Order: sequence, then C-alpha cells, then structure tokens
Amino acid sequence: MAAVCTNGIDTGFTALGMGKVAILGVFQGITELLPISSTAHMRIIPALLGWQDPGAAFSAAMQMAALVAVVTYFRRDVLDLVFGSLMALRERRFDAPPLRLGFGILLGTLPIVVGGLLLKDVLNACGSSLRELWVIGLACVVMAVLLAATEWTSRHARDFSQITLKDALLVGLAQVGALIPGVSRSGSTLTMALFLGLKRDDAARFSFLLGLPAILGAGLKEVVELHHAGLDAEGWMVLGVGLVTASLSAFVAIWSLMRIMERFSAWPFVYYRLALGLFLLASAATGFMN
Repeated sequence: MAAVCTNGIDTGFTALGMGKVAILGVFQGITELLPISSTAHMRIIPALLGWQDPGAAFSAAMQMAALVAVVTYFRRDVLDLVFGSLMALRERRFDAPPLRLGFGILLGTLPIVVGGLLLKDVLNACGSSLRELWVIGLACVVMAVLLAATEWTSRHARDFSQITLKDALLVGLAQVGALIPGVSRSGSTLTMALFLGLKRDDAARFSFLLGLPAILGAGLKEVVELHHAGLDAEGWMVLGVGLVTASLSAFVAIWSLMRIMERFSAWPFVYYRLALGLFLLASAATGFMN
C-alpha cells in the first residue's frame, strides 16, 4: 500500500487503528531487541495480512519502548553506571570502571549520531527507497553471514570487565549499520562485540548498554518530529498503544536473548536471518509482496 504522509513524515501506523497497532507493537518489541531486524518484520507482517505499512516513523518511535525494557532489565547496571560515574567524577577517580564504561558508551554513540544527521532526510521520508524489500532482504542475508563468521572465528574468552575504549568505538561504528533497514541495531552491535572476543552473554549485555543513548536519542527525535508534523490526538493514542505492547514484549525479548546467549549461541539467529532475507529477496523478485 502507498505510504501515508503527514507533512513529509511516514505515518502509516495512524491508518491501522489501535487493535492492529497493538499486535504490531508486540512484534516490534520482540524484534527490536533480538538480532533479527524489526524493520524486516514491520514490512513482512502488514504485507502478509494486507495491512497498511506502519512506516519508518513507527519503528523509530517504538525505540522508546525498547529503552524502557532495557533500563528495566539492566537497572542495576544502569544505576551503577550513572551513580558510579558521578561519584568517580566528584572524587576525580578517572580510572574507575563505571566512568571508563560511561566514556566508552559516549564514544561509541558518536558514530551513529553523525550517521543519523547525514541521513536524516532519507531515513523516515515517505516512500523511502531504504524500505524496499530487496534492500531489507539483502541486509538480512549479509548480517546472517557476518554473524555466522563471527561464531566460527571468535573465542568468546573476554568478560565485561575487559572492555576497552577501542572496543566501545568499534561496536559504536558497527551500530551505524543499523541505520540501514534490515541490519538491526542489536544484530550489528552484538556481531561486533562477539567478533572482539567477548563472552556471548557479556557481548549481549554490552550491546544493550551501549545502545541506550542511541535508542533514547532516536526515540525522542522521532516523537519531536511527529509533534512538529502535526500528528493528531488519535494518532498519539494509536502510537501509545503500540508503545505499551512493545515495552512488554521487548522485556520478554531481552530475557530470551540473554538465556539463549548464556546457554547456547547465536546460531539460531543466523539461520533465522538467512531464511528471512532469502524470503524477502524472493518476494521482491516475484512480486509476492511489495
């Protein structure tokens, strides 16, 4: 279906109503934090059900739900990071672990801030070419291959306390790839963290913590843009329903990912992403979905 525009912003979700958005919110919350691409699923599910594409603005705003889930699940880490950094600054202990981690997260956030500013006119534009099925499908396949290569080559020997500023910058650079639909923010950062030799559960933990500023910034930016675009009261209510269901499902997604990474490996996500990407590419080639 054609994109729904509100002053140049893709707001297809407003045409879906609360019931459909609540369903999409569940899938958005799960896929936003698992390394399987929420954008891909937000294109597939509405297309298969004959629904309006909710649009890029929906996915971006839903990152606020992911933020709530991440902060809730990792609340001890977040509190230690914030208050530990403040105490270290007050006492001038610049080598304190919480402060070093805080600096690392800020350093790792800079690349996606720059990338987001450079692509801001393309990312959420109505009918953006970046949301073409073949783009998303190709991104899924490429990320599946990269994640598989990482699982083959990495030793998974380093723990969370060994993370350096260089690690944070490299994971932050990988996070820029998430601006391309189909790559997945958690997928790109998790892949790089695993490549750097972190243990699987510590890689997932670092991926989520480093992504907090980017998730917050992207979510707030989208809410502000929707406000400036003149989204009406009904549109805000529809978005709110999606945020509630997405927050609940995102918490379940984090819990599930941590259990999988602690006990197994990233291979289930490799197989899933590869199958998903090939399906999207085949659908684009045959016209099965548009």
